[in-house]
Amino acid sequence: MSRIDFIQSKIVSVEKAAQLVASWKLKNEQIVFTNGCFDILHKGHVTYLAKAADLGNRLIVALNTDASVKAQNKSPERPINDESARLQVLASLGFVDLVVLFNEKTPEEIIKKIKPTILVKGADYDENETDPTHKKYIVGSDFVKTIGGTVKTIDLEAGYSTTNIISKIKV
Repeated sequence: MSRIDFIQSKIVSVEKAAQLVASWKLKNEQIVFTNGCFDILHKGHVTYLAKAADLGNRLIVALNTDASVKAQNKSPERPINDESARLQVLASLGFVDLVVLFNEKTPEEIIKKIKPTILVKGADYDENETDPTHKKYIVGSDFVKTIGGTVKTIDLEAGYSTTNIISKIKV
C-alpha cells in the first residue's frame, strides 16, 4: 500500500469507524475521541492531538464539514482549507487512527455510534460541567459516562490558534 493510500484508508464513514471501534474494544483497546474544525493545522493542534492520543490506544478525530464550520459563525472566510484538505492533513498524522466527517451542529450522534472509551476536548471546556446549555459543556459527555467511559480535558498550547495565524497573515 502506498503512503497516500494508507493516509486515505484512515478517512472513513461513521459506520466503518463504529465497526472498527467494536473490534478494537474486543482487544480491550481504549478508544479516544475528539472533534473540531482543525482548519489551519498548527503546533497547538498537533500538541493537543498527540496528548489526546496518549490517553488511549486509538485516536478518532471527528472533523466538521465546511458547512458545519460556516454554521458556527467563526468568520465569513472560514474554513480556510476545505474539508478534503483538512481530512487528509489530519489523517497524515501518525497518532491519528481514524478521521470521520460530521455535518451536524455537534458530534453527539457520532459519539453515540462510536461509543468511545475516552472523550477529550481542550481545557476551554469543563469535563465536570453537566449543564448542556453551558458553553463549557462537552457534548456527549453524559452519554460517554453512562457507558462507563471517561471525559478529559487537555490544556491548550498558549499563543497558538487559527484566529491568530489568520490575523498575522492579514497584517
